[in-house]
This record gives sequence, structure tokens and C-alpha cells, in this order.
Amino acid sequence: MPLPVFVSNPVQLIGDVSLDLTIVLMNFVAASELCALMSFALKGQTSGLLKPVSAQALGIVLLHGALLILIAHSQRLYTRETFPVDRLAIAKVVFWSTLLIAVSIRLGIDHVSLAAVVAASPLNCAAMLGWRTWQEKARGAENARSTRNVLIVGHGQLAHELASYCQQNRAAGRICRGFLVDNEPVAGDVRGPVQDLARIARAEFIDEIIIAAPGQADLARRVIREARRNRLDVKIVPDLLGFEPSSVRWDRVGNVPLLSLHEEPIPVFGLGFKRIFDVAGSTFLLLLSAPLLALTGLLVKLDSVGAVFYCAPRVGKKGRRFLCYKFRTMVRNADTAKSRLLTCNERQGPFFKMANDPRITRLGKWLRRYSLDELPQLWNVLRGDMSLVGPRPHPVDDFARYKLDDLRRLDVTPGLTGLWQVTARQDPSFERNMALDLEYIETWSLGRDLRILGKTASAVLRGSGR
Repeated sequence: MPLPVFVSNPVQLIGDVSLDLTIVLMNFVAASELCALMSFALKGQTSGLLKPVSAQALGIVLLHGALLILIAHSQRLYTRETFPVDRLAIAKVVFWSTLLIAVSIRLGIDHVSLAAVVAASPLNCAAMLGWRTWQEKARGAENARSTRNVLIVGHGQLAHELASYCQQNRAAGRICRGFLVDNEPVAGDVRGPVQDLARIARAEFIDEIIIAAPGQADLARRVIREARRNRLDVKIVPDLLGFEPSSVRWDRVGNVPLLSLHEEPIPVFGLGFKRIFDVAGSTFLLLLSAPLLALTGLLVKLDSVGAVFYCAPRVGKKGRRFLCYKFRTMVRNADTAKSRLLTCNERQGPFFKMANDPRITRLGKWLRRYSLDELPQLWNVLRGDMSLVGPRPHPVDDFARYKLDDLRRLDVTPGLTGLWQVTARQDPSFERNMALDLEYIETWSLGRDLRILGKTASAVLRGSGR
């Protein structure tokens, strides 16, 4: 099992990021010249030869580099040692950053050559892999020249794994000279008890003491005092309580160190793209539907007495409350009448619905049928209170009747539409609603969001709302 290596070197981080950004810039220039030469050889065009990179193109390439660095960070290429070099992670970083920029170019950015961006991708991959491979070999050679003699305190599984790793990976720069163990005879690799640390360290020319005895605080303190007195480096293997060290990293809150043993994977790139899609989609739909919104507002005002919009508090992500906007489809003071109709509820569980709700206006029935009453929620999506796709936000009084397990649906941003809406909208069971919401949360993907949006558009056109 590999041992955890923690890296916290801002200078190294800045250097690595700068080098990757330089690679993207230089390879784009090289690929641009290559494309110009190909165009000259095939078509005789000389306009692109030795043409300087425009400011607009430079901006797009810098954006490409920024995307590459962000995705590389999500793949932990900068936050920890990745030796041996993770070739698959580098390939994924180059592929996704290139794909995003290529899509942007196809959608209308005409200041940069798509062919040059695509042609630069294998160069980026080779260069990123090449310098990291060179760095790995250089560090291995450096470690080999400056080998350190190590004594390990402890004789358990961790201690033997550490000694085995040092033995099998001499390029790591450490040679285990044996173990210090109390209450065991001196034999084999056991050099003696901890009280003989000073004598053994001098005899074996020890440079470093590693404490691999989790749960023995008194022993650790004794070793640390003796090692410092003898001017020896001292390190300690933390007790990871059975967790794999590959997921472990150090954090700090103020002056209190924290050891992160496990972190749920967060699709940072996917969620970021989802938010970009929400902003772009809601902006486009608001502009496209502006005449319809104005006409609907006028009809609501003429149809019945009351405000055009119904603004009600809803419970969103992590229990945060926000005002949800809809066109008013009910008579004034409909909320106060709800308590009298609770016995007519056709839904099961903590949410209310009835087919022939007497509070709904004449126009309201038609708006609900085609889900036009929910168009103003595009503003909630633009603000970030909601997403285009996600579990529907429930009213505050329904939320008050949630059970503990029901709160899991609030782990994500609520949506304008969701899996339940396109799968079992007429199902009265709250449990079914909850099961579909949780299925969406646990199996979320951008592709699934697009499929739900497609099904929603079909349902709206059929007028299946109620």
C-alpha cells in the first residue's frame, strides 16, 4: 500500500501552474504556424504564415489555459505528489479543456482557429506528460544521491509497510536501518529499545526517526524529545483508522491542524458547467419569452382581482429560504383558505394537491395546464435560488412536516423541473416523489439534465400539467 505524501509548497504550485500555462500558449502558437503551413502546402494561401497572435486569440488561449489548470487542479495534479505520473489524468485534463474551448469556438467565437486549438491538444498532452516524467526522474536521482538512513519506531503492520516501501523504492531516498521496539529481544531488524536511540543512531549514522506506533502518545513524546536532543529529524505516521492514505490531506483551521481522512467526491467541473448552463439558459428563455410574459401578466390582471405575481417563500438548498415567483393562478387570500381544504388533499405525505381546487381561477387552470405559471421562476434560476433541473422546492408549511430522511432532497439546488415531473407527476405518493428526487441526486449527470429538459418540453406542449 502506498504511503501518504503531503505537499504544501506554494512556490512549487506557482511554478507548476505557470509551466502548464506556458505550454498551452507555446503549443497554440506552434499549432497555428503548423496549420498555416498546411494551408500553404494544400491551397497556396500565405496569409497565415508568420502572422502574430491577435489580442482576441490570446485571450481565448488564456481562457483555455485557465480551464486546463482548473480541471488539472480537480484531478489533483497540483495538490499532491502524483508519482508515478498519472497519464490518464493528464489525458482527461487536456481532452475536457480542449472540448470546452472547441464548443465555444463553434458557438460563435471567431477570433481563434479551431484547427489550431485541436492540433495543439496532443502537443499539450505530450508536453505536460514529458515535464512531469522528467521531474519524476530528476527527483528520483536527487533522492538517490542524498539517501537518508532511517530508524523506525514500532514493529506493527504500519512499521513493516514503511520499511518494505523504503526497501523496494530506493529512489525515494530512504534506507531503513531497523526498528526500535521496547520489550523485544535484539534480533534481526530490531536494533534495540527506544532508550538506546542515541547509541543506535550514532552507530548507524541515522538521519531520521519515523514513529510508526499509532495510539502510543507517551512513546511518541519520549522519541521526539530524544530525537531532538540528538539533532535528528523526526516524523510520525498518523493513525488513519483504516482509511486509504491516497485520499488523505492536511487542512488547517486557524492554528488547529486537521487531517482529512475522507471527502465525498464533488463534480466541481460538472456543477460549474451546470451553473453556466442555468445562467445562459434562463437568460435566453427570459428574453425569448418576454412578450409572452407581458401578455400573461396582463391576462392575469384582467381575469381576477389581485397581484400579477404570486411570491411565496420556498425552502431551497441546505434549508435556505427564498421567494419563489409564479404567475398568480389562485384567488386572493388562497393561502389562508388552504387550511380548510387539507382534508381534501389528494397527495400522500407533507405536500398538498387537489384536482378541482376551488381557489384556482379560470385563467389559472389554463396556465397550470401548460406550466406557464412557472415561467417567472426563470428569474429564480438566474439569481441562483433554483436550477433548471432539480427537485421541486416545497412550501415552508410542507417542509415543516418533513421527516429526518426527507431532508436529503435539500442537499442540492431545487429545480424548475425534475425527474419526478417527467416520470410520475400524477403519482400521489410523497414516498415516490422522494425516491425519484433521491435517485436524481445520487445519479446526477449533465446528460440526464438535458434528457429531463427534453421530456419537460414535450410534456408542456402536450399540456399535461394540472
